[in-house]
Amino acid sequence: MAGNKTFTMLKPDAVENGYTGAILEQITASGFRIVAMKLTQMTKADAEKFYDIHKERPFFGELVEFMTRGPIVAAILEKENAVEDFRTLIGATNPEEAAEGTIRKKYATSIGENAVHGSDSDENAGIEGSFHFAGREIF
Repeated sequence: MAGNKTFTMLKPDAVENGYTGAILEQITASGFRIVAMKLTQMTKADAEKFYDIHKERPFFGELVEFMTRGPIVAAILEKENAVEDFRTLIGATNPEEAAEGTIRKKYATSIGENAVHGSDSDENAGIEGSFHFAGREIF
């Protein structure tokens, strides 16, 4: 059964480029309800832990450097079938391959700087949301 919550991060490139409001508007206009949200900055240790699954990949160091270079907006979103619907909304990792109208097509500049993160499973949505938010911060 599909869950009703997912986790997202507006990455440093999206925040730096002033896209926060437009992206949040697109998210809420697509039927998602924001149940937790904060502007924060990941430390190197935070980013290494969050992206631990990629630690053996050649891009890991660049990913950690990118994710710590400026603030992010972390959020937990609620909607029926949240993970799958959000993955559709954000589009392919490579913005050149992303469908028209998706967040990455509109706001990403490259595979590495792709504007937004979205959980890839219900299990990871819970893990990633708990990484950034205490239970009392989720409404």
